Amino acid sequence: MSTKIKVIFHSLYGHVYQLAEALAEGARSVPGTEVEILQVAETLPADVIAKMGATEAKKAFAHIPVAKPSDLADADGLLFGSGTRFGSASSQLQAFFDSTGGLWAKGALIGKPAGVFVSTGTQHGGQETTLVSMHTFLLHHGMVVVGVPYAAQELTHMADVTGGSPYGSGVLAGADGSRQPSANELAIARFQGKHTAQIAAKLAAK
Repeated sequence: MSTKIKVIFHSLYGHVYQLAEALAEGARSVPGTEVEILQVAETLPADVIAKMGATEAKKAFAHIPVAKPSDLADADGLLFGSGTRFGSASSQLQAFFDSTGGLWAKGALIGKPAGVFVSTGTQHGGQETTLVSMHTFLLHHGMVVVGVPYAAQELTHMADVTGGSPYGSGVLAGADGSRQPSANELAIARFQGKHTAQIAAKLAAK
């Protein structure tokens, strides 16, 4: 019996998508794990995305299917990612969260392990507040919050600037979005994916 992990994200310039791929890679390293990557619906018009200079970046993950609330119900573990908007998740991911009321009414997500990941433009641009604010969605659904324990040695890396915290993996994109995820940031994401899949497998076996 396989363990199903779903990684659901909103990304504008591709940084969150790259983390999603790293999380999926980590989850797939756990034997018997099946991973699906999904993105939430984009609400910005194409002309606005073009003015923001994100058209080309979004082509890199245009092939990723759009998530529906029903996709969450059959998952054994969930991971949600977003860029930060003034210290909380993007409106696109928030809209997806808001659409899960039917699942909440049924208690469909109670007991599922879940975690979050993020991208910010600057080192102190809301990494931790965005992650923690997304935790409230998990808790309202009765999910089991999975973070990144300090068994991930990359969390203590001090040689250069890096995203990621005990609350979830993260990337610092730079104010202009030009900085790509570092090896350290991707390693933290892979650890989080593997850790989530391991917990999901243990819970699913009970």
